[in-house]
Amino acid sequence: MGKTISEKIFSSHCGKDVSAGDVAVCNIDFCFGQDGTSSLIIDSFNKLGAKKVFNKKKFCMVIDHSAPSPNIGVSGVHQKMRNFAREHDVEIFDIGCGVCHQVIPESGLVSPGDLVIGADSHTCTYGALGVFSTGMGSTDLAVALASGKNWFKVPETIKIILKGRTKKGVYSKDVILHIIGDLGADYGTYKTVEFSGDYIKRLSMDARFTITNMAIEMGAKAGIIEPDETTYRYLRKAKRPSTLSRDRFGTLLKSDKDAVYSEILEYDVSKIEPQIAKPHTVDNVTPIKKAKGIRVDEAFIGTCTNGRLEDLTIAASILKDRRVHKYVKLIIAPASKAIFEEAMKKGLISIFIKAGACIVAPGCGPCVGTHNGVLSKGENAISTANRNFKGRMGNPEAFIYLASPATVSASAIEGKIADPRKYIK
Repeated sequence: MGKTISEKIFSSHCGKDVSAGDVAVCNIDFCFGQDGTSSLIIDSFNKLGAKKVFNKKKFCMVIDHSAPSPNIGVSGVHQKMRNFAREHDVEIFDIGCGVCHQVIPESGLVSPGDLVIGADSHTCTYGALGVFSTGMGSTDLAVALASGKNWFKVPETIKIILKGRTKKGVYSKDVILHIIGDLGADYGTYKTVEFSGDYIKRLSMDARFTITNMAIEMGAKAGIIEPDETTYRYLRKAKRPSTLSRDRFGTLLKSDKDAVYSEILEYDVSKIEPQIAKPHTVDNVTPIKKAKGIRVDEAFIGTCTNGRLEDLTIAASILKDRRVHKYVKLIIAPASKAIFEEAMKKGLISIFIKAGACIVAPGCGPCVGTHNGVLSKGENAISTANRNFKGRMGNPEAFIYLASPATVSASAIEGKIADPRKYIK
């Protein structure tokens, strides 16, 4: 019987042949924590009596959720992380480096076929590189940090085939929102979602990261995409260049033709128009024509979903020679320092500033709701983030709408949710 990509990765990491439903203790290739979770990781690691990390090159911490620190308590957490990194000689990406789900892959720390865990729910992002990556609690992360291992129940896989070409003004964010809206927030609970089809093959890496990043929003344990030449081109450009080649892995990172899926679904992306996820759940999705005209008080472009260079380029193409509505706060947070630098070289930052946007330090920005654009009571925000739960941007009495960078940009200009297609040549 054939195997899925996920089953092959787990089999290669536990030293035996395993299939969906099996329990396996596996070797971990990489693990990490961010400033919202690392304090508990450190405490749990110490309670275990561990004296050293299993491999100092296979763990890092990222200060991204509240960076720079907004208060004394967070400053204490950041210092605790820096002290641990110094004591154990492990890497720490400090304030301004960017979001964990951008700086880790762009630094060449994860590779196709890896098994990666992170103390952050959107660790599934790295599946765009053919990695099985999933979020875990801080205590589980501490166990892996001490031992280099953790246990897993091998998940079943849902295969989603995406065919066709999107129309003008429709992006990968619209596609994944449409799928989540159609299937629901718990449809893929504890399953891998394998994205495939000619639409996926044509996507850039930036767009693929958007797709896998939001797999957790349909309940999935992981999202994954079969690596191809686009994947390896991205890896070769990483700060720590990879010598990986497609030939090295053979069929490891390709599901067998007779692999068993829990189900196979197909979508024709040519039928999708710009999408909006309305408050207060990510699966409360509607076509933009049913949301147009809703007042916007704050617009945010950034996060681990849509703060990459391609996203900023799309936003700049709409904002160029235009002004943000006088009653709208437009906040932009590049996903990493490298992206920030490249955006400056390309003139994107100048376009944003001239349009009236506020550029904040690379990191999670307003998404997490601890600083940088906390919403006021009754305010409406339109955001490129991945979640719109009550309180997500700092105020449970505010309202968050999710959309693509193009839709957020158009809405910032008009002061209301707007269709981006009229701004696109």
